[in-house]
Amino acid sequence: MSGADERTRDDLPRGVDPLEGWEADARLSAYALGELGAAERAAVEDLLATEPAARERVEELRGLAADLSNALGREYTAGEAPELSSDARAAIAAAAEEPRRRKWYARPVVRVAASLLVLVGLASATVLVLQGGRYGGEIGFLTASEEVASRPAASAASPKYAKKLRLSDDASLQGLGYVDSEEPAEDLRADDDGDVLYDIEIAELEEALVAEDPVIRDRLLERARQLTAEGEEDAFLHRVQLEELQDFADDLGVDLRGLGDREASAEDYAAIHENDFLSPWVHRESTFSIDVDTASYANVRRFLRDGDLPPADAVRIEELVNYFPYDYALPKGEHPFAVDVEVGAAPWAQRHRLVRIGLRSSPLDLADRRPSNLVFLLDVSGSMDSPDKLPLVKQSLRLLVEELDHRDSVAIVVYAGAAGVVLEPTGGEMDLAILSAIERLDAGGSTNGGEGIVRAYQLARDHFLEDGNNRVILATDGDFNVGVTGDGALEDLIVEQARSGVFLTVLGFGTGNLKDDTMETLADKGNGHYAYIDSLSEARKVLVGEVGATLETVAKDVKIQVEFDPRRVAAYRLIGYENRLMAAEDFDDDTKDAGEIGAGHRVTALYEVVPADEGLAIPGWTDRVRREADDARARDAFASDVAPSGGGLGELRLRYKAPQGTESRLLTRPLGDSLASFQELSADTRFAASVAAYGMLLRGSKYAGTARWDDVVAWASAALGADEGGYRGEFRELARAARRLVEERSTGDERR
Repeated sequence: MSGADERTRDDLPRGVDPLEGWEADARLSAYALGELGAAERAAVEDLLATEPAARERVEELRGLAADLSNALGREYTAGEAPELSSDARAAIAAAAEEPRRRKWYARPVVRVAASLLVLVGLASATVLVLQGGRYGGEIGFLTASEEVASRPAASAASPKYAKKLRLSDDASLQGLGYVDSEEPAEDLRADDDGDVLYDIEIAELEEALVAEDPVIRDRLLERARQLTAEGEEDAFLHRVQLEELQDFADDLGVDLRGLGDREASAEDYAAIHENDFLSPWVHRESTFSIDVDTASYANVRRFLRDGDLPPADAVRIEELVNYFPYDYALPKGEHPFAVDVEVGAAPWAQRHRLVRIGLRSSPLDLADRRPSNLVFLLDVSGSMDSPDKLPLVKQSLRLLVEELDHRDSVAIVVYAGAAGVVLEPTGGEMDLAILSAIERLDAGGSTNGGEGIVRAYQLARDHFLEDGNNRVILATDGDFNVGVTGDGALEDLIVEQARSGVFLTVLGFGTGNLKDDTMETLADKGNGHYAYIDSLSEARKVLVGEVGATLETVAKDVKIQVEFDPRRVAAYRLIGYENRLMAAEDFDDDTKDAGEIGAGHRVTALYEVVPADEGLAIPGWTDRVRREADDARARDAFASDVAPSGGGLGELRLRYKAPQGTESRLLTRPLGDSLASFQELSADTRFAASVAAYGMLLRGSKYAGTARWDDVVAWASAALGADEGGYRGEFRELARAARRLVEERSTGDERR
């Protein structure tokens, strides 16, 4: 070590906390790991003799080191994550909440974690990513799909990233597969005393691993997008790491620079891990719950209209597709919805097949609809004090009230610092009284959403209509931050009320503070749907044009299961519905909750299928996945007597219950393939495909194939049809806006 490195307490500038100074260059973490040379060890021990805080920190780091070493010191199966003790998690969380005066990877706890990753040889290819701010200040584990031992000995990216890692020797790099030579590399040799392990930087370790593993790459980039959307105080990745991450993002063809250009935001979106291609030899059935939510489409539109591209996790492709009306056949007979299937070429992969499954229920005749017992649960907290929040809520509800009559009743519950009943149940014909109560609402205070929901459900139960529609309509930006609001308790309450017949509709409003993940979850648990209201025209679409679907459920717990014939299908991929997937055995289990269909709803699902016996490469498949499929096929896992009946690509099955029913009914349909080209498909299928491609491009999907923005515009333009309401034409303009934003960002990057 140089003399500059062999500092003691006396070398620190006046006014600098000794412990802070030693933390800044990670000497305490190195001492706790036993990595210091004699001179530096003596200097640290001098500090420990006089600084109790330093001694406490060393003990904390040693305990954390033991926990991490135990957690990482064994092999893990794919998808399995190491478990930390509660004390270790608390220590990590405490470290992450320290003032961000230093780069996050300079904190001792993070350096200990990085050192331990190398010490245990990264047996499970685990990367530590600091999750700051509202993500709980924890270090999360991202585990690769395959063990490091199965990696290639070297790759084109290896030398670049290996040179950045300073280790006491290069043996660990050889074990990781980042160096293919057994000869010592000069640029990897340690300083003379070998005390450099603590100098490893998590960001650089991430670079090396991410360049090698697409699974970790995707998850890290998702985390990058989330962290750059943090508020100014917490956006440390934007301020510190973005340029470092861009070093390897350039090699991966991913642009991160624009992520930091958006205005700081505290919006929350649930992480989406895109569905992969699956082998029907290995995964016999594909099962999922239907989704009639449309919030993602309107929310993405808001981003584009504001001149920005949305976060990837804000883009839920099934909600984009389901936003639009399609001219599917109306139901005839005993079932409340009809099933429509079409198969043809996938436009972004012409040798693949696109399977479109459509469901449609009959629209509601308002003269014949059931009476409604409605409770408006309105967020009037301080966060709603914005023109696109509470004022828009009030305008939107006026539209709905005008659709009600003497058969209906309306109550209003508000919540801020406390919950209160603004309007007791009042007949729908008393529209002036209802509108007056709405007009008097003002925003202010903190949010006690949990208490408000309890009061709203109590009112709905007290005035329950046995032969009517009982529903709580929640309007909020989703910021539940005061009161009894634990996710588990809220969800249990909502599930219990849904079982009793009181359903939940969630309307999201506003920007900058949108808790999209919370609202989607609550609507799902409450047997309702979630819509995002970004304008009065969207409110009119949801609350007037689709009032039947909003208020009247015609089928609940609707599940779809497709069994593909492995003799005709090499692989299949469900496009979207990532957070609606179900286990195959849940399809026949009537206790498992699923989605609801309202009056007039249309539901669309898309599969991309790779035909068998054509020798086509399967996008995204690794050698391991290919071997698993081949092994299953060799075992003849599916005997002819259990293969899908009816020929074609396979069999479609649906289950649903009546709105107040407890036993499901089963429908089945064959999946025939007409071998149609994309141009020969119906306008509805072609338009749905263009929307799916739009979603894949917005998400940066690796499965977008040959699709480009010009293709999306062309496909949509050729499939506008009658375009009732002008929604398809609006979509085409949004696709053009997205194309311009992508081009502008690309041009801006070239100038840098």
